[in-house]
Amino acid sequence: MTSYRLPQGGLIDRGHPLSFTFDGKALQGVQGDSLASALLANGRRLVGRSFKYHRPRGILTSGAAEPNALMTIGSSGRTEPNTRATMQELYAGLEARSQNRWPSLAFDIGALNSLASPFLGAGFYYKTFMWPAPFWEKVYEPFIRKAAGLGRATHEADPDSYDKCWAHCDLLVVGSGPAGLAAALTAGRAGARVIVADEHAMAGGSLLSETAIIGGTPASAFAEACATELRSLPNVTLLTRTTVFGWYDGNVFGAVERVQRHIATLSPSRPVERLWRIVAKGTILATGAEERPLVFGGNDIPGVMMAGAMRTYLNRYAVAPGRTTAIFTANDSGYQLAADLEARGVRVSAIVDPRAAGGATYAGKARVLRDAVVTDAHGGRSLAAIDIRSGSRTDRLKVDALAMSGGFSPVVHLACHRGGRPVWSDEKAGFLPPANFGGLTPAGAARGIDGLAACLDDGARRGANLVATFGFTATPVAFGTVEGDVPVSAPAKTLWSIPGGKGKAFVDYQNDVHRKDLDLAVKEGYGHVELAKRYTTGGMATDQGKLSNVNAIGLLAEARGLSPGAVGTTTFRPFYTPVSFGALAGAHHGEHFQPVRRSPLHGWAARHGAVFVETGLWYRSAWFPRTGEKDWRESVAREVVNVRRNAGLCDVSMLGKIEICGPDAAEFLNRVYCNAFLKLPIGKARYGLMLREDGMIYDDGTTSRLEENRFLMTTTTAYAAGAMNHLEFCAQALWPDLDVRLASVTDQWAQMAIAGPKSRKILQAIIDEDIGDAAFPYLAAHEVSLFGGALHGRLFRISFSGELAYELAIPAAYGDSVAEALMATGRTEGLMPYGVEALSVLRIEKGHVTHNEINGTVVPADLGFGKMVSLAKPDFIGKAMLQREGLAAPDRPRLVGVVPLDPADTFRTGAHILAKNAAATLENDQGYVTSSAHSPHVGSTIGLALVKRGDERHGEEVVVWNGLNGEFTSARLCPPVFFDPSNEKLHA
Repeated sequence: MTSYRLPQGGLIDRGHPLSFTFDGKALQGVQGDSLASALLANGRRLVGRSFKYHRPRGILTSGAAEPNALMTIGSSGRTEPNTRATMQELYAGLEARSQNRWPSLAFDIGALNSLASPFLGAGFYYKTFMWPAPFWEKVYEPFIRKAAGLGRATHEADPDSYDKCWAHCDLLVVGSGPAGLAAALTAGRAGARVIVADEHAMAGGSLLSETAIIGGTPASAFAEACATELRSLPNVTLLTRTTVFGWYDGNVFGAVERVQRHIATLSPSRPVERLWRIVAKGTILATGAEERPLVFGGNDIPGVMMAGAMRTYLNRYAVAPGRTTAIFTANDSGYQLAADLEARGVRVSAIVDPRAAGGATYAGKARVLRDAVVTDAHGGRSLAAIDIRSGSRTDRLKVDALAMSGGFSPVVHLACHRGGRPVWSDEKAGFLPPANFGGLTPAGAARGIDGLAACLDDGARRGANLVATFGFTATPVAFGTVEGDVPVSAPAKTLWSIPGGKGKAFVDYQNDVHRKDLDLAVKEGYGHVELAKRYTTGGMATDQGKLSNVNAIGLLAEARGLSPGAVGTTTFRPFYTPVSFGALAGAHHGEHFQPVRRSPLHGWAARHGAVFVETGLWYRSAWFPRTGEKDWRESVAREVVNVRRNAGLCDVSMLGKIEICGPDAAEFLNRVYCNAFLKLPIGKARYGLMLREDGMIYDDGTTSRLEENRFLMTTTTAYAAGAMNHLEFCAQALWPDLDVRLASVTDQWAQMAIAGPKSRKILQAIIDEDIGDAAFPYLAAHEVSLFGGALHGRLFRISFSGELAYELAIPAAYGDSVAEALMATGRTEGLMPYGVEALSVLRIEKGHVTHNEINGTVVPADLGFGKMVSLAKPDFIGKAMLQREGLAAPDRPRLVGVVPLDPADTFRTGAHILAKNAAATLENDQGYVTSSAHSPHVGSTIGLALVKRGDERHGEEVVVWNGLNGEFTSARLCPPVFFDPSNEKLHA
């Protein structure tokens, strides 16, 4: 079929050929190939050029750690640079292009950089571009920016869609290799909700490359049977092509599913990628172990490959690595590879083993050279020969493929994203994950377990133990005898450096960091692992050190005379592998960049004729015009009068709603608010003020205590996201010792205000419990049942209008129908809908403040809330700064009401206050009008204002000046409450 494709074997469909192109040349693979396996099958060894020296590079691995085979896939708006050929599934018509070369891959003029390599070592940029200083901005930086990077992003718009979703489970299993499948089957059979995520197209991990027999079934068929059973269980979700890239607080994991990255014709109804946010009670980390390269001269020449990768291409893809192969291994994995190669008819000329003993079970034909090392590999665009040193003798062996294995490093990155540190093990010669850190349990090779049978057993036992803590009775699954199970990583020899080589010995292939760079970093004082990373660029870019970090740490340890454990690792952070901007943005692009949000009552409001206004991210009903009304002011006045006379229904679903739970929830609120919340009774609500650190008011709202350790906070609509961020910062950064959990539930509830003297009668018709004044007094907050127990919701007796009022919250899906039921019930009582404009008039009449008044420059006393501040509390945010002398100055602007002397006159929000007969100058400015409206009850325009010493100047005549419109209005300062100052209606 193709030059290196074996005539039989593999998990590929030979009857389904696929045509594709590489650098414009037509090639052919088969269904089941990766791009990397198809290129190898076609004899394509040279696939890219290195970043700095533009050296020829070939395929090194078979998975996500691949540093060399980075391709640009697709065309036009579907161009994807830096795609790993090892992770890209082949499909008909795939277009692949090599990167970082000019004019061609075979002849790259950038290779001249190799001639200057003595001058391009570690710290080159720091040492070279310091002088002359003006050259940095004019010469050096523009040149570096033009030369930097690998693939090139397209400037054309991406035509595809992306999606985001949440998922919840009892157990998340990361990885579907032997340990992952065993854990998932054990938990799934016990009835636990399980999500299994694996970054490859097929579940099975290393089983897909194995030749072992498990319970009488070949390993690859065993993996398929396990995956089939998992898919058949209703409580299990198996996500292939899904990479878990990060672990976050609250046991939330981020994952990207490649939904349509593997097909030629995309469905417009499906996303190309989906971002998952998975919340798990517990997690099994079954990510396996990454095989380490060996650091010798020329270890980057195309044809040099990881032993495990060579085994994958051989057994899974039926691709021979070369005509004549050698193996350089510091553990027994190389002997397994040799046996597999020979079984497939591929000649193995030598096995080079630095140990005195090893490969005891090997009975093949290859020559075994013990106490020997490969010092150099030779070749240009492909491997031609290797130098083997045994004792004082060095021999050259002609080969076109070399497998290497320096040991195995457990893939611990995910376990360290929340602060855990990996632990060095001399026994395993690798870093192990922190054991059971934060609810994440490592299993199998991810925690250093060696051998197929041992990994299956470990995964099953750890899965059973973990779901047992959630109340499930689980028995570890038994899989029968494993035949051909040879531990691959032990006994092993740690071999960080191999002296005697003449060529460059690369540690980080992607960034062209070689052994001498690390030696130089130590000599120049940059031997700390974090400094060495930045000084040499090792472990940076899209590779993030998956393949190179442990070798780099070992070399630093040798140079400094320490153990790798003493050197330690760099900090592991998300993302484990690159994540596209499209997946992160989801649907939020173009006109959906800031999506329009419609409340659960939007349809109800539209049917009743609402005119909508954009408020923050929401569409809110502004007013409800009726036939015969000449303008919006007439509609608003009718709605206001009706609320005062009968009753009105207003959609307040947009208010931010945050649930605060946990044993320390009350203490948390007591520190967040300036007023006391520690002793708030269950079933009561309280108005609260949040301050900034500087003592200024940040936001206001009511918080209700629904249970002993459960509170519901409401925030201003526009500040919902900001308040949530503020609370998260407090919980995570200020008081991490407090046991408290936060959840935004704004979207989960439809909430409506029913206000007016007839509101109780209307509500009582649908609410089963007694909501009379005695049973349900002002500021009560309880769960209630509706319609004879058919529905449950939450009822709060709070009022923004100054009237007898309630706010009813029900699950969002029922909002529309409950609102219609209330309108039908209240029709005889004069119930009408009212919008945000009428709400604004009602609140100004009552003197209630919003962020018009809470403008970032006021403290509680400025708004008449001085008595709410509980200075007796040990501490709260803003307490110290609130007591500054300037914030208690007698001439601070304070809240006051404003009315025109002539009811026929008007003034506008933003107009300035001047003393009577004072000139309109900045020096004479006394304050400004924060809110204004026409009040049908007062019979004139009314306003709230922040005026110097305003609370002491009630009755004083002033001038309201609007310089933009040239308006001067004679007015009087008065108390800010224009309606029902004794609150009789509120407590009716």
